[in-house]
This record gives sequence, structure tokens and C-alpha cells, in this order.
Amino acid sequence: MVEVDGADFGLDGVRLSLKLELLQHTGSFKTRGAFANMLTREIPAAGVVAASGGNHGVAVAYTAGKLRKAVRIFVPVVASATKMERIRGYGATLVVTGDRYDDALAASQEWAAQSGALPVHAYDQMETMLGQGSVGLEFAEQAPGLDALLVAVGGGGLIGGIAAWYAGRTALIGVEPDAAPTLARALEAGHPVDSPAGGIAADSLAPRQVGQLMFPLAQQYVQRVALVTDDAIQDAQRALWRVLRVATEPGGAAAMAALLSGRYQPRPGEHVGVLVCGANTENPSA
Repeated sequence: MVEVDGADFGLDGVRLSLKLELLQHTGSFKTRGAFANMLTREIPAAGVVAASGGNHGVAVAYTAGKLRKAVRIFVPVVASATKMERIRGYGATLVVTGDRYDDALAASQEWAAQSGALPVHAYDQMETMLGQGSVGLEFAEQAPGLDALLVAVGGGGLIGGIAAWYAGRTALIGVEPDAAPTLARALEAGHPVDSPAGGIAADSLAPRQVGQLMFPLAQQYVQRVALVTDDAIQDAQRALWRVLRVATEPGGAAAMAALLSGRYQPRPGEHVGVLVCGANTENPSA
């Protein structure tokens, strides 16, 4: 956790608590959900399988390696070269297939049925949300008294787990690229619906739909969703690098982008938590 004077980012009178999940093993919070899955479920001889836009695959590959289990990861073609390199580097079998996450998910499900491998879902699984929810527990311990917490949303396992932990005790703001408004559209419709999957954070924040498990939690506990542009995300990447020398991928900077672009406007004196969630980028200074 890093405590920052908002003035450092041009946000006078705002206290910021930045949780740097990008410093986790594998460069994102995803390791939490991967370990929660593999330490609480029985792993068959065939090992584990996962579909991912990149970061979940890196985390599952790392975790399986630590536990000495066979692992196969399916990713779509939009996955970044950095993430694919890390998956291979942890010893996983990597399969690149389809244009987006859902294509990779379908292929991983076929492999699970064929091989008997244990599927580890990136977001729509109770064990995954349990692991990601530990971020909320730590936020509450390390930065008590938050007025608001900004969290980037892809499939929703992270914000769903955090929402379950806080249960309305602080204002929870989801942040999505305006080119991939998955949770925003689901909340408008009253249920998960298909959404566009574009923008520079498409490898981490652009599934076709948010998870079924997280959605009731979002309906109850997510105050609203702020949509940010690609330009705002890149500005946030540069600001995090300039002020903190923190190198983020686009999805990892999305929550900060909502603050810096004014899509979330804190009140004077507000204590705002920001989750900086991913570091697997080819361009550290954006």
C-alpha cells in the first residue's frame, strides 16, 4: 500500500491509498485466485487448465508450477506477447486460439472434457472470487476509513470478491474502458449481456459478459461504473510512471484513469482507494 498526497497527481485536497497489486508474483492480483483454486480443490493427474486474456493464465501457470502440477493455458490472439512469454516461462503449455477470451474459454472447456484436467475459471468461480476478495480484506486493514474504492472491471471476479468483503461499508466504484462497458451494460439491462470488447485494455478488461456469480454482488454493492477512454488510460499510465515509477499495463491503470480524467470526482478531503492491478506491459512509460 502506498499513501500519496493527491496533489502529486493534480488532485488537491484528496488523500490517495494505492494498492500496488502489480507487484504480486506474476504481475497482477490474479495469483490470489489461482492459489485459492488449487489449494482448496482436488487436482487430478491431468493437472489444470485455464482460459485467459493473459494475466490469469500467467497466475495459473505460476501457481501450478509451484505446486508441481501439469498446466495448459488457452489465450486469444489479443493476448500480449509479454503475457504469453511469461506463461511459457512458467512451464505451461500455451495454446493461442480465437479472437477474444470467450473463444479461448470454449477451447479450454473442450480440453477439460477430453483430458480430465481441472478448469480454473478466470472470474466466474467461487474459489476465484474468494481469492480476489482477499484484496478487500487487506484494503480494509491497510487503509481503514476509505470513502471510496476504485476497481477496474473485466469479468468481475476482482470487484465481485471485494464487494462481498465490504458489503456496502464503503462506496465501491467500478471502472471500465468505454470500448468495453461490460458491467455498465449489465447493470443497465439487469443481467449480464454481451458487450463490445475493444480498446487498448482488451486483453484484460473485455470479456463478452461479466460473471453470473459476481453480478448480484455488483447490483447490491457497486455504487456505479465509471467509463474511461483509451487516452485517459494512457495518461494514467504515464502519471503513475512519472510520480511513482510504477509501470502498469493499460488495464492496471484504468482505475487511476477514472480519477485523473474526472470520470470520478472526489469531494474535498475524501480518502480514495485505487487498485493498481497489473504490470504486464511492453512499454513501462506508456
